[in-house]
Amino acid sequence: MASQVLPLAGVAVGAAMSFVVTSLNERAKWRREQSVRWDEQRLTAYAEYAHAVKDLAYQYRRIAVARGLTAGPHPLEPTAAVLDRLGEAEVHRTALSEALLLLADRHTIAAMKRMNQCLWLLEALARATPGQDHSGSWDRAYADYRAARQEYIEQARQNLGVSGSVRPLPG
Repeated sequence: MASQVLPLAGVAVGAAMSFVVTSLNERAKWRREQSVRWDEQRLTAYAEYAHAVKDLAYQYRRIAVARGLTAGPHPLEPTAAVLDRLGEAEVHRTALSEALLLLADRHTIAAMKRMNQCLWLLEALARATPGQDHSGSWDRAYADYRAARQEYIEQARQNLGVSGSVRPLPG
């Protein structure tokens, strides 16, 4: 009897072990696929948002140049049509931020919010009443925006698992 039970028990144990190993492998494969899927979504969301913010900051800088708040090429007069276009771009930026709130980690979201505050200050300065001296304010606000954007990029890279840094080298 024992000679018949032992092989049967061995087959049962082997089948159970095979099932467990296969299940664990499938679960690990599914997790990897999900991770890749969400990483792709996060990358797209991070990049699109960064581009939208950078475009708005560039347009605000062009308006600041036209108003004499800073020096630079391509001044842009803040006409009604330009301000309408900027309003539409701000609505688009806001819509893109919703994806980040769903996909990003808390550090990247905090960096995004800081960048938003800096961007809104640039907008306020660019739209301010002509004739007021905001040149020192503009330069400081723009430097703060660039630092906030850099922090957002660093946090996004870290969240995506991208090694290295994109910070400029000193010197």
